[in-house]
Amino acid sequence: MVLGAVLGLLLLGGAAPASAHAALRDTAPADGGVVASAPRHITLTFTESVTLLDDSFRVYDPGNRRVATGEVRHAAGRSDTARVSLPDGLGTGTFTVAWRVVSADSHPIAGAFTFSVGKPSPTTVTVPDGPDEDPVTGGLYDTARYAAYLAFALLVGALTFLACCRPPDPGRLRRTVVTGWWTLVAATAVLLLLRAPYEAGTGPLAALDPSALTRTATSRPGLALLARLALLLVAGVLLTRLRRRSPALLTAGAVLAVALALTWAAAEHASAGIQVPLAMASSVLHLLAVGVWLGGLAALLTTLYRAPDEVPAAVVVRFSRLAFAAVTVLVGTGVYQSWRGLGSWEALSSTSYGRILVAKLAAVALLLAVAGRSRQWTARLVPTAAEALPERVPEPVGGPPSRPQPSREDRPPVPPSGDGPPAPEPDRRALRRSVLAEAAVGVVVLGLTTVLTGTQPGRAVAEAAAAAPATDIPAASVTTVPFTVGTARGRVQVTLDPGRAGRTSVQAVVFGPDGGLSTVPELRLSFTLPAQRIGPIDAKVTDLGGYWGTGSLNLPIPGTWTMKVTVRVSEVDQVTVTHGIRVTR
Repeated sequence: MVLGAVLGLLLLGGAAPASAHAALRDTAPADGGVVASAPRHITLTFTESVTLLDDSFRVYDPGNRRVATGEVRHAAGRSDTARVSLPDGLGTGTFTVAWRVVSADSHPIAGAFTFSVGKPSPTTVTVPDGPDEDPVTGGLYDTARYAAYLAFALLVGALTFLACCRPPDPGRLRRTVVTGWWTLVAATAVLLLLRAPYEAGTGPLAALDPSALTRTATSRPGLALLARLALLLVAGVLLTRLRRRSPALLTAGAVLAVALALTWAAAEHASAGIQVPLAMASSVLHLLAVGVWLGGLAALLTTLYRAPDEVPAAVVVRFSRLAFAAVTVLVGTGVYQSWRGLGSWEALSSTSYGRILVAKLAAVALLLAVAGRSRQWTARLVPTAAEALPERVPEPVGGPPSRPQPSREDRPPVPPSGDGPPAPEPDRRALRRSVLAEAAVGVVVLGLTTVLTGTQPGRAVAEAAAAAPATDIPAASVTTVPFTVGTARGRVQVTLDPGRAGRTSVQAVVFGPDGGLSTVPELRLSFTLPAQRIGPIDAKVTDLGGYWGTGSLNLPIPGTWTMKVTVRVSEVDQVTVTHGIRVTR
């Protein structure tokens, strides 16, 4: 019951609409922006819900020193945001923010951006820390993921081969089944231990921290791995009764296989994106079909090499039919998952996901070609089995038999399974070579599948590009207007965000001759478009505490506008300066 509840939570937890692999949608302060005063918080907004880490934010001041920040949390309870508070007295200059979160499909994502307080720093700010991901941890984690896929295929495929193909000596495959079980248990345990350092991008020794395992056990990927271990313990008990073929045991094995496949679907690409319930069902069927086909190939290969003289042709024929059904499921679910992950034909060549998918499709095509050759050799075995069976000739009524009938002692022995005699040696050798080649290509396909599950889908890449500002239109227009009034000198930095026609916000900051912020009693901005005889339009900026601004300016059409800046520095001293500003469409 508890295990069923955990799997139910995994299913429900993955049912929310999202796009596999989160993409950064917005930052506050804006990337590359200049603010008049230090912000109280840094807030990131993503295209889907994200899981936060203890070290999700690293903020560096203009001197590349790390800034002490508050606790990382979601903004206003929104799961698609990440926020951290900043200390008082932040100072001026350019600050760098490095961030790292975990997307809804369990894969960590990271990035960095800059913002400036007062004015940009004269030198480039760089992050002094190391890479976002420790290569040793990433390598070990990917290796364990591949081993888990391979072991699942071996375990499910070998058991399905035993149940459906009925080889004459099931005991010969016991070692194959046990190897698959132990490998899957070990790989799952390694994934569970490395999950926390994999998310944080730290070294593998961080897995020894007790708090790291606690965090993993409360996350959705951690719950999926714990559920997988629990299911494997139940499977281990059933494996002790492997020699029995009761319907109850076969049903329990089938349910466990589906539940094991669900632990992958509930924590990876299928759990986020469009059509989540259908995607998870497709993912489960796809993984089971891979196991039945490739794991069954390993079982057949083991049987053909360990007992070449004892394998009836009907065993090979049954597996051929079973493999054909598995391939049919693979093609159907594979087409759906490819469409769901790509989103467009262009993504096949323009994204890493598409290029890896093309390589996988090529490998699958080669695998199908080799499998077709195996089916040809299998077809040659079918008449062999039929011809070897004794032919019963009808006897005429009341008359002697048409030909002498062999006695019971002279008839060829019928195998205990009733499947006919073994295949001829030349056919067996050819079939072994074909099955071996098929299994080798299958291993390559599993490797490409492992890489594909860790790659951002093409649809998510397109959504991330759509969420980012267009590259041909500036996100903001920044204009600096110098002024001199009496003995006072300075400049006004005016920012239009966005810098295009329509409703826009205005932020004006006054700097003194030393480059520092300056306070003035009055500042006015107006805009005129002489070519169209529009204006002047008063921006009606107000003092917002260190800078002047408004969010209600409307510049109706694009063009080169004349901006008039009036600065009053005392009761009697003021100056008006005009400056051209380009407003885009």
